[in-house]
Amino acid sequence: MMFKDRRDAGRQLAKALKKYRGEAGIVFPLPRGGVTLGVEVAQALQMPLDLIVPRKIGHPMNPEYAICALAENGELVCNRAEADRVDQQWLQQQVAAEHREAVRRREHYMQGRPPLELAGKTAILVDDGIATGLTMEAAIRDARQRGAATIVVAIPVVPQDTFQRLKSEVDVVVALDAPLHYRGAVGAYYENFAQVSDDEVIEMLEQLQAPPAD
Repeated sequence: MMFKDRRDAGRQLAKALKKYRGEAGIVFPLPRGGVTLGVEVAQALQMPLDLIVPRKIGHPMNPEYAICALAENGELVCNRAEADRVDQQWLQQQVAAEHREAVRRREHYMQGRPPLELAGKTAILVDDGIATGLTMEAAIRDARQRGAATIVVAIPVVPQDTFQRLKSEVDVVVALDAPLHYRGAVGAYYENFAQVSDDEVIEMLEQLQAPPAD
């Protein structure tokens, strides 16, 4: 399955989530890539949008390969076999640095808006795709700690083995494609997978907050 771009994927995801329209819930895109999809989903479901900002910790020899992920609340999720092999002092330094970055990003993106109250509501966690799943697992723990009554993970594409693992951790996983033979990178499922900038994230969030024009 191929998506034209993140907006196309977000619209298709919104259709797959239509049963949640009007439900007491909050859409939580994972920045930066997930925000484009999250805005589409929030608008279609008529739900408010907030952010959960987990941070990936990549392998020192291959930063794109996640060995751990950090939730905003500081909780760490790791591929234990990989994390145990790296220098532990380096890992602690990375954890501290990524926690600072998560705090910075929330403050920067949300422009002082406080987190929305999630207790007793449905949390719909949205990203542009999943590879190892560690970053999404960190987001799941964050949503659970904030009191979500139901957690839905919504993604365009996820490897079949990761899909099965996530299904055991949340109430629902909505995936448009869960291939058995994964192409190795999320971007391989998009015709256009240009990086989303901080400024674009802020602009999308501000537009979502703006009152409708008369």
